[in-house]
Amino acid sequence: MADERATRADERATGAHELITDRLLRSWLRCKRRAWLDRHADPSARTWSAHRALTIQDQLRCFQQLVPDKPGHGEAAAQAAAPSLVGLRLRGQGPAGLALEAHPALLERVEGPSRWGAHAYRPVLGRQGRNLTREHRLLLAFWGRLLAEHQQAPVPHALVVALDGGVLQRERLALGDSLQRQLGEALPRLAEDLQRSSPPPLLADRKKCVLCSWRALCDGEAAAVGHLGEVSGIGGKRREMLVELGIETLPQLAATDPAWLAEALAVHGEQHREIAGQLVAQARVQAAGEPEQLQPLDLPLPELLGAPGVLLYDIESDPDARDDFLHGFVVLPRNPDGGWPPQPSPELSARWRYLPLLALQEHGEQRLWRRLRALLARYPDWPLLHYGETEAIALLRLARRMGASEAETAALRARLLDVHARLRRAWRLPVNSYGLKAVASWVGFRWSQPGVDGARCLLWWRQWRHWRRDGGQPALQRIFVYNRDDNLATWAVTRWLLDRQS
Repeated sequence: MADERATRADERATGAHELITDRLLRSWLRCKRRAWLDRHADPSARTWSAHRALTIQDQLRCFQQLVPDKPGHGEAAAQAAAPSLVGLRLRGQGPAGLALEAHPALLERVEGPSRWGAHAYRPVLGRQGRNLTREHRLLLAFWGRLLAEHQQAPVPHALVVALDGGVLQRERLALGDSLQRQLGEALPRLAEDLQRSSPPPLLADRKKCVLCSWRALCDGEAAAVGHLGEVSGIGGKRREMLVELGIETLPQLAATDPAWLAEALAVHGEQHREIAGQLVAQARVQAAGEPEQLQPLDLPLPELLGAPGVLLYDIESDPDARDDFLHGFVVLPRNPDGGWPPQPSPELSARWRYLPLLALQEHGEQRLWRRLRALLARYPDWPLLHYGETEAIALLRLARRMGASEAETAALRARLLDVHARLRRAWRLPVNSYGLKAVASWVGFRWSQPGVDGARCLLWWRQWRHWRRDGGQPALQRIFVYNRDDNLATWAVTRWLLDRQS
């Protein structure tokens, strides 16, 4: 973070904005608009991203396994032949005289002569995800290019590390002529985009924007211009098809004849023909701002008619560790008059019982399964309401791993009610996503911790795991509040369905 602040100060000091940094290159490879905003936009418009904190945390865990001892720092450490080092600022010149600067995350000592003696260094990158991406390759090529110039010795390879189930994986990447040629082609294009007087257009597939710190700024522009990516069900590929047909905005799609669109999209495959009518209908609902009922005669949740109560159910997970660390329940009985509780409010929902089951891996799945079975047995005829398929998949897989009988598994499956699936079957809403955050916010629910999402919750979990013996309890309490709120949001959507059903 200190290196980034120094880089930004250097960029401001140049005045001409000609400095190309590894931070800008990484942003540009993800989204050309993002790099432009990094250089030109008001920094106060950025929002803090838990995804970035998790990425840095994952990389640090990789480096700690690779290099158990503390790395050296800067030029003095390189001169002293430190086994690894950080904080080395690299500067050089690129195509067309571009000024380049980089701050490699980690450098590892290798054999071979350099200006420091009988040793040299190679760059190391901590990778997230299963595969090396173009971003990873070109960033390492950028580091390698400047490092070779700085140490006056070639850098033929870089090292990529990643954790898989807690085990460190190593992959050597050749920084050959092909990669350097790709980098040489990318840098002038990056410089050209940065010199634009206005930002590049919004991404075609805006689902990727969820990870970006400029998301709020771009969301506002997307809504203002009626970007097709704002229509639920339209990603990058489908947007390209529509643009080819002259349909470039949400209002234009809403005004399109569904039958004509179906025939026009048929050349791309039968699945696109079939969904054409749904895309037009969704655009019309969003343009009008009013929901559309799809099944006026059916009850979306008939299982609730005779139920004495419901259990709201939500899981929090660490996907990289394959760890469902929290199974949270809210106990919601019927009212004494036989009706259901209303939309959750802070005063009302404070009286609803919340039951968090923390699942520590060191305790084993058998213990978790016993606790889950005991809790569910206390409410034998109560449906389990969850939003999305995650909870059902996780719970049924756990039951099978624990040797549950076919009858027990079938009974459990019958209790699980996916509110998201029932909603999609019965209603079309004026929202750009049918995720819980978007739908529950639209029906009026508000999370008690503003701006919190699954990534922030995961960050709190990892912090608690690390610091729990040294006062990490506040992080755990925040996780419980977030999980409880997700359950209450599920009830807010359910209650909306019940009200429309009546």
